[in-house]
Formats: sequence, C-alpha cells, structure tokens
Amino acid sequence: MSNALLRQPRRVRHELKFRHARVEAVEQLTPVLKRVVLTGDELEGFFSPGFDDHVKIFPVPRGEPLVLPTLGPDGPVFPDPRPVARDYTPRLFDAANRRLTIDFAVGHGGPATAWAEDAQPGDELGLGGPRGSFLIPTSFAEHLLVGDETAIPAIARRLEELPKGARAIACIEVNDAAGELDLPSPADVEIVWVHRKGGPRGRAEALTAAAIAAAQRIDPADAYVWVACESSVARAMRAALLAARPFNTKWMKVAGYWRLGGVGSNDVIED
Repeated sequence: MSNALLRQPRRVRHELKFRHARVEAVEQLTPVLKRVVLTGDELEGFFSPGFDDHVKIFPVPRGEPLVLPTLGPDGPVFPDPRPVARDYTPRLFDAANRRLTIDFAVGHGGPATAWAEDAQPGDELGLGGPRGSFLIPTSFAEHLLVGDETAIPAIARRLEELPKGARAIACIEVNDAAGELDLPSPADVEIVWVHRKGGPRGRAEALTAAAIAAAQRIDPADAYVWVACESSVARAMRAALLAARPFNTKWMKVAGYWRLGGVGSNDVIED
C-alpha cells in the first residue's frame, strides 16, 4: 500500500443513539480541568474510534427532569423547549464496565461547565452520539498538535494512540504551571506549555508563536497538523502555519472548539 493511502484520513458514520448516564466519580485534574466519570447500562455499545470525536451532552441542573431527543424516521425529534446541548470529547471509554470519562474545561461560564463544576456522584447527564468520526492515520512520521485547555482531552487521546517511533510536538496553552498534566505516549513527544499568566483566554499571539516555532522543526512532507482552540484564533493560526511551512492541507485539521463571546461552537476551518 502506498504512503498516500496509508496517510489518507477518512470519515465514518455511526448509528445515532441518545443515552442516559449517571455520574460515578468526579476529579479536579487542574484548576480548570474537571474529570467526570459516567456509568450506566445505556452506555452498552458506545463507540468512539476517533481521538477528537464529540458527543452531545445535555446538562440539566440537579433535580430538574432530563428529557432527551428521540429518533424519528427523519432524524432526531427534539422536545419543546429544546434542551441545551454542548459538544465534548470522550476522553476514555471502558466498554467492559460501561464507564465513560469526559474532561471539562471549567471556570468560564455556560450551562455545560456550570453542570460540571457542580457535578456529584448520582447526578444524571444525557448523551448523544458520536454521530461520526474523522479517522486520522497514526502512520505519519511527525505530528503537530496545538490547542488550549478545551483540546487537552483530544490531544491526550492522540498521544496515547501514536506508535513507538512516531514524533509529536504538542503546543498547549494553559494559565500557568498548575494547568500542566502528564500526557504519556509511546511516541517521541515534546510538550510545549504556553502560559497565559493570568491573561485572557482566546488570544492568538502566544499559542500561535509557539505553534509556528514548533512547525519550523517538522518536515511537512510527512506530517499531520491538528489545531483546536478559540474559533478566530484557530482560523488565524491555520493561515499563519501555512504561510510559515508548506503543509499539505489534506493532512491538516483546524477546528474552533469555542467562540469568544459566543455559545456552543464547534467549527471545522477549511479553505
């Protein structure tokens, strides 16, 4: 099989399902990253093969009824009023024990982060999907991964699945050293932690500079570039990386995981 085929990303679709789950455990990983472990019989058959997959979560305050969409002949049928939904990356799934882990970036408002900040064992959460996956081969010689706290779950998954012999540089923006995590991988990995030092989230300068510096040390002939952060930052970073290095745009995925001043964003940024 040719190198081009070995390195061809592909999209796959999954059967859409909506599930009820309950909180089994919570853990504060960093000042702004909270882990919530979910369990429940309805997690039987949950499937998330892509490191940056997304599930829809349907957060409701404790004590309020959780009403999920149903599946009709033409797709989801939403109740009225339509429930709040947000996209999150499945961090881990233990199929044998029907246990799903989701890491939430908290401390910046919104119904999903408010739910996660208050989450306690026994609380309910609704889930939908993943509806599909974008499968990026691990066979690239080099990988550049860039993001802020919202991207840490996907970056962590990717680093765990990269094979021995691959090389990766991950540039991750956090507030300070307290936001750093151990991110194990079989690959040869360099983590560049970019500190805001109390500055505002959603600014491009420091993370983009780190990404461009890392890109100068990567051979674009056999590299995959993955970026996820605030939407306008991601868009500017894509242009800056392509101006700095001749990356193959087919071997590049750039996404806006959130939007400054907006709600519920998950944009894939292309030409």
